[in-house]
Amino acid sequence: MRNDQIISRRLLLKRAGALGLLAAVYPLLPSCVNHTLLPAAHSDPGFSTLRGEVIDLVISERSFTMDGQTGTATTINGTIPGPLIRLREGQDVTIRVTNRLMEDSSIHWHGILLPSHMDGVPGVSFRGIQPGETYSYSFPIKQSGTYWYHSHSGGQELQGMYGPMILDPIEPDPFQYDREYVVMLSEWSGESSEAMMDHLKKSSGYYNFQKRDAREFVSDAKRWGFWSAMRNYVMWDEMRMDPTDFADVTGATFSYLMNSLPPVDNWTGLFRQGERVRLRFINAAAMTFYDVRIPGLTMTVVQADGQNVQPVMVEEFRFGPAETYDVIVQPIEDRAYTIFAETMDRSGYACGTLAPRHGMSGEIPMRRARPLRTMEDMGMANHDGGHDTHAVEETAPHSSYGKTAEHGMMHGETTHEAAGKEKSFLRHSPIPSTSPVKHGPDHHGTGNQTIAEYSRSRMHEPGRGFEQSSRRVLVYTDLKSLVPYPDQQAPEREVELHLTGHMQRYMWSFDGKTYSDAPVPIRFRYGERVRLTFVNDTMMEHPLHLHGMWMYLDNGSGAYLPRKHTVVVKPAERLSVVVSADAPGPWAFHCHLLLHMDAGMFRVVQVDP
Repeated sequence: MRNDQIISRRLLLKRAGALGLLAAVYPLLPSCVNHTLLPAAHSDPGFSTLRGEVIDLVISERSFTMDGQTGTATTINGTIPGPLIRLREGQDVTIRVTNRLMEDSSIHWHGILLPSHMDGVPGVSFRGIQPGETYSYSFPIKQSGTYWYHSHSGGQELQGMYGPMILDPIEPDPFQYDREYVVMLSEWSGESSEAMMDHLKKSSGYYNFQKRDAREFVSDAKRWGFWSAMRNYVMWDEMRMDPTDFADVTGATFSYLMNSLPPVDNWTGLFRQGERVRLRFINAAAMTFYDVRIPGLTMTVVQADGQNVQPVMVEEFRFGPAETYDVIVQPIEDRAYTIFAETMDRSGYACGTLAPRHGMSGEIPMRRARPLRTMEDMGMANHDGGHDTHAVEETAPHSSYGKTAEHGMMHGETTHEAAGKEKSFLRHSPIPSTSPVKHGPDHHGTGNQTIAEYSRSRMHEPGRGFEQSSRRVLVYTDLKSLVPYPDQQAPEREVELHLTGHMQRYMWSFDGKTYSDAPVPIRFRYGERVRLTFVNDTMMEHPLHLHGMWMYLDNGSGAYLPRKHTVVVKPAERLSVVVSADAPGPWAFHCHLLLHMDAGMFRVVQVDP
């Protein structure tokens, strides 16, 4: 994918003074120096909209200042986010993309079903868009819902190269609403992705300023007892793990944005009392999980990843980079409501307002205390379900807390017969088992720091950090397709992939191998039905994205399995999806945390005709 060339060009460009060089090469390129935000956020609902059978996009660079940080943004048609592309199911579209950068670029149409060579992944489906070149993407619109698009080249996505995409259905949506807004969450940093990667390679906790300290040890010792607390702290140190590790990159460098605006600029969507308002939430962040709530309002989830689901009423939901959720709210009071998107590690937040009039703002909720990982997140033998973080940690010193893969120590081995029985059970069980599955012999090599001794389904859990929450939080087992999915055939075979990593070296991989170490693609036969089972051996959540095909989330919904293009796998979780291999060609499959993908958590799925 020629990342080495992209990185070297970008560093050369910045060291030479990007704005001056670009001004000489492209005198028509506009400048936004010292502007806090870009124009996309000024209009209502916040985006310029492009429609039709032929659409033109221009990739270029602009400079601006955000929260005191001045940097260079990679933009589409001069804005962050890029324009809203609004198309209709059943139409054909040609999107002409002109690259005015000094480096290669690309656009990937996230979650869109299209021919492989139109998918927009350099090195997999096409060569990329060269500087000064115009590339035409042409494909039919075969679906409807809320989607988005973004660069798949270097760190351009992190620098602002993303935008929303709405595909209107031929038949009316099966739910009613009076108005709608796109709510696109992202982040901004004055640092480049190359600088971030360099920092993390040198110190995996470089951006973590929420680590446990002496004062917290004293507090824990008072609650747990001195020796229990000491054993807990020593165990984490021996494993070279940090229980506060929830985000590789944090609010220490990120400004968190809603439709390109930081909280101080208060993005606002208007409503009339009693109206049903559809909010199309898109997580366009490169590295951030968000916990979204609107205090005072219940949200009815009606779509997940662009697909209709049976309505679910919740007060909060967590979603990872690349996921989308459409919700409907109905404000009945004449007041402002805060849309609050708190980061999973609690190091910051994005927020905006729903209000009956401009200039109003709601109360900003207090940020919650940062959560802690537990021995359960490490896949250790003894746990109580993780409902009480401290209770789990208090009992953990007496458990068999496992070994590090780097030391070459094996966890409990299972026979091949037992492993075969487990695979058969997974294939035919209508409900995901929450019983722990013991890890077999490990063959994941030095690219894996730890092994989840026990893994199990955690789709019924909202995630770490919600242990004390009284709110109704969306979980994956809530999601059910509105209608039975079309392909009901049983999977012919199962492919098990382990999500692996080494935080100290900042290496991320599948089955212990980075993309450069695993040149052979994962092969599907065209037309076959395959079960993919993901086993997370790491201590972090991973949003996994398969290009070109739907993943049917095997969450126990029988004929109503929800279709998703991105699924989040929790630490020590065993999660299965079913794929109908109906799209020939090479397709990217990767973790959608940008730096995890760049560090090696990327593979190619080849569907052979």
